[in-house]
Amino acid sequence: MQEANRTKSPSRALGRISPVAGAVLALSLLAGCQTSPLQQSPETANSSVGTGSAQTAGEQHGKAKTPPAPKPVVITNLWDRIIPGLAMNLDQDEPRIRAELHYYRRHQGYFDRVINRASPYLYHIVEEVQERNMPMEMALLPVVESAFDPFAYSHGRAAGLWQFIPSTGRHYGLKQNWWYDGRRDILASTDAALDYLQELHDEFNDWELALAAYNAGRGTVASAIRKNRKKGKPTDFWSLSLPRETTAYVPRLIAISKIVRDSDTHNITVNRVANKPYFDVVETGQQIDLARAASLAKIDIDELYRLNPGFNRWATDPEGPHHLLVPIDKADHFRQVLTSLPAERRLQWQRYTIRSGDSLLTISKRYQTSVDLIKEVNNLTSNTIVAGKALLIPVPSEDSEAYALSAEQRKLARQSRSVSGRQKMQYQVKPGDSFWLIAKEYDVNVRALAKWNSMAPTDTLRAGQQLVIWTEPGKENSGIIRKVNYQVRNGDNLSLIAGRFNVKVNQIKQWNTLPGKYLQPGQQLTLYVDVTSTN
Repeated sequence: MQEANRTKSPSRALGRISPVAGAVLALSLLAGCQTSPLQQSPETANSSVGTGSAQTAGEQHGKAKTPPAPKPVVITNLWDRIIPGLAMNLDQDEPRIRAELHYYRRHQGYFDRVINRASPYLYHIVEEVQERNMPMEMALLPVVESAFDPFAYSHGRAAGLWQFIPSTGRHYGLKQNWWYDGRRDILASTDAALDYLQELHDEFNDWELALAAYNAGRGTVASAIRKNRKKGKPTDFWSLSLPRETTAYVPRLIAISKIVRDSDTHNITVNRVANKPYFDVVETGQQIDLARAASLAKIDIDELYRLNPGFNRWATDPEGPHHLLVPIDKADHFRQVLTSLPAERRLQWQRYTIRSGDSLLTISKRYQTSVDLIKEVNNLTSNTIVAGKALLIPVPSEDSEAYALSAEQRKLARQSRSVSGRQKMQYQVKPGDSFWLIAKEYDVNVRALAKWNSMAPTDTLRAGQQLVIWTEPGKENSGIIRKVNYQVRNGDNLSLIAGRFNVKVNQIKQWNTLPGKYLQPGQQLTLYVDVTSTN
């Protein structure tokens, strides 16, 4: 994993609360409810003070008057629950915090975008943080991690609101496969992230150190503490030598939390978020086409994907989870129609006759499904198939463009997004290619190349994979690449062959498994050659 608060007047989204109201809110939170009693009204207070000279008519006749019941304070703005729960030291005078504050004060638009993205998820996260009695700063951590973008994917292969890398995600029970990535699942990833943060706090007994470990890894922080201890130096977060990203990470969360708490002071409007659940969980029981689910729930399919970003494809994972998050006002209707929907209508099916040369892999790619699902549906115990026989294939009910937020369509959209001052070219990955080699060949940045293709620089490329490269005008490779089978001749060596075909020696080595140090006459080599530039 490499990679925030007083009540606002009606005219502003967020402001200051009085000390009395703040105490009332704090008491209500400790009691585990969302309402709290107001202090007594002036009339009630006056009736309970004095020596009897101000007795009411009822009291004079021997009847005690029952005071009116206190009116509950209903918290309608979620920030009014978050602010009293901020428990870290937000008022320390640290240059790194001041630097982050300086940046955020000048970016009102950033806060508007982030809070708009956070609105569907924030209530659930606040509920979970409060249930665990953790500082409310933890509910704001996705602002730092992903800007509350559930589809965020970093250069370090971290994904989702909480930016889990694959290995850490698996360690905390987040399943990752072709159909589903639990690192993006709102419920599962929030639970895992808070588990992880609690575990780190138990280890370091300090929330600043726990956050640093969440970003840099517990080993990195533990090592920095040991080094300072040996030198007799303090071991608090501010005294440790940590990676550059981590040194800004904790100050960033503190700065965001300060702005949320004291928005007026920092001249930032923190837009209101309703203090009520946005979504409900509806059990589906089995795999379902997401376009069909959206239609049944009467919501836009993009909204369904944003509430269920863990699903990579056009349908839910056949192995589960078998539930969907839907807007709370649509949940009862969706449950009702699901109960009357026959199992065979949850997916669309196509009968396919196997052709000579087919494999389960090629068929699954053609129909945007998985080999395992085809085998399960057709009761196949192996990957062997026979030409002429038929298979039943689950297929999307809509064109691929309808599933615009599926993993494949998000990737295509990013590849099609123009880059200012550059020209787009298509590139087919060759055996032995890596992001580093391609970036070097086309004089582009490795991270930019990976980002253009919704990947990380450390991701593995496969031969035949299509990439986009945004090159500077005049630098794009306009040649025609062809696969060439070359037979080694007497006197050949790698340098001579590389020069003859205008390729690099290292490329020839990557394209071929060479058995020895020297080439042998008659040996076959595979080359990928620009046929317009050979000697």
